[in-house]
Parts: sequence; structure tokens; C-alpha cells
Amino acid sequence: MSESTEEKRHTYEYAVDLAADTAPARVIRMVGDKKRVLEIGAGPGSITKHLKHASDCQITALELDSEAIKKLSPFCERVYQGNLNDQSWPDLLKGEGRFEVVVAADVLEHLYDPQFVLKQMAAFMKDDGCIIISLPHVGHSAVHACMIEEDFEYRDWGLLDRTHIRFFGIKNIQSLFETAGLKIVQAEFVIRTPEQTEFAERWGRTTPELRRALSVNPFGLVYQVVVKAVPAAASGEAVSLLSMLSGSTAPRSSFIGSAKAAVRPYLSHDLRVRILGVMQKLGIRI
Repeated sequence: MSESTEEKRHTYEYAVDLAADTAPARVIRMVGDKKRVLEIGAGPGSITKHLKHASDCQITALELDSEAIKKLSPFCERVYQGNLNDQSWPDLLKGEGRFEVVVAADVLEHLYDPQFVLKQMAAFMKDDGCIIISLPHVGHSAVHACMIEEDFEYRDWGLLDRTHIRFFGIKNIQSLFETAGLKIVQAEFVIRTPEQTEFAERWGRTTPELRRALSVNPFGLVYQVVVKAVPAAASGEAVSLLSMLSGSTAPRSSFIGSAKAAVRPYLSHDLRVRILGVMQKLGIRI
């Protein structure tokens, strides 16, 4: 097919393997089946299509980009065009009621006031519903290496997507939800070694000394964080993100946490990378 007749792929259009450990796949699994979903910043429908066809969900979506809406619409009951940086965007959804699940996958980092928008999103969640958010983690070792080299290198996608205007560490993510009156009840870390990221080439130029220094950060391999939250007053134990070491999908016991903390100083970054690689090949998540 010639370039003139081939449909142009949208910037945020991507394939999703539902069995993978990626953030989109984790978001879809967290949503579950047969839910009434409000998807905020749905883009061209990369996640939406799976919520409809694989999970049999009913989706209402909000999106700004006109080209994305053309691709998104076939998977939704209704699509509203709105700007999340305009505080009046909730007015577009009047009459929609509240939803079992509200989803915003890699959205908040693009907004001027993500805290305020998260509160607005939560208002569309049923009392027994949940909100599912994915966020990039700026504390990844590859980003730290860029900063140490005095080169905050923006790109077309990834952790330093040039359209990102807000950045989150683990503490910031926890605070984001707590300040919005929400409680995190499930959280998963997407783990990527620097060699598995868009900064692999740059990382290859770093010195062993720098790698060892960066390895002291227990969250240095966390690429993205996927969170499921409910109203603070809802039942269920709250999850503390800071209690989760890299690779965790739930808080660890004090014994395991202490053991990891004791062993970590004796493992070089390269050895940690090799261990994680072997465990990923074996399908083991730590």
C-alpha cells in the first residue's frame, strides 16, 4: 500500500498484548470485564478497543485530538471532545451519571494541574467504583543518568515525552491520590532495566561508577506505576507505594523487605540486571 493511501498511525496508537507486563495491559486487566467505563484522554483507542472487544465493557470517552477521535469512536458508546486543562470539561459529561471504573492511562503528566483534574475525575466514580491511573516514573535510573550528564533529553515518546509538563516520583504519586481523597488499594510497577528503555544507547556510555551509585535507589528500575484507587472511606487496606521495592506488585512482609534491603548493597547494578532478565524469561515476577 502506498504512503498516500495508507492510513497514518496516530502518535499514541500502539498494539497491546493483553498477557504482557506493560502498563496498558495491566490497566486493562485491572478494569476487569463487563464494566461501565469512563476513559479520560483515550487517544486513538489503543486501550479502548480491548476494553470493548476483550473485556466486553461499555465505554464513554473524553478526548481532545480530532484525529484520535476518528479512530476512537467505533469502540465507544459516546465520545466527547474536551480539553482537560479547561476546568469546565466535566460539564460535557452532564447526564452521564457515574461509572464503575474511571480510567486515565498516561494522561496526568500532560496536564497543568493534574491534582485538580484527578479530583474532577473521581467525581464520576461510583461509591463502590474505582479509578485506574498509569503514570511514568521520573525516578528511573536512566532519567537520573541523563540529568547527571546535564541533558534532560526530551523525545517523541517515553519517560521524557516532549509533551509531558508534570513529573512524578513515588512519593508524589502517593500524595497525588491522598490529596484527592482517594486510597490506593492496588498498585503494580512496570519494571524496565535502562537497557530496555529508550535510553539504552545513552546508558551504554555511562561509567560503572555511575551505575553503582544509581543502583542504591530501590525504585530505580520502575518505569511506570499503575494504580487502582477508591474513595478514602471505602473498605480495603491502603497500599503504601514506598513499601514496595522494585518489581513488587503488592506490599511485602517486613521479613522479605528487610532481606532485600540487606542484600541490595552487595549486588552491582549489572548483576541486578542479569538476575531480573533471567527471572523475566522464566515468567517470575518479584
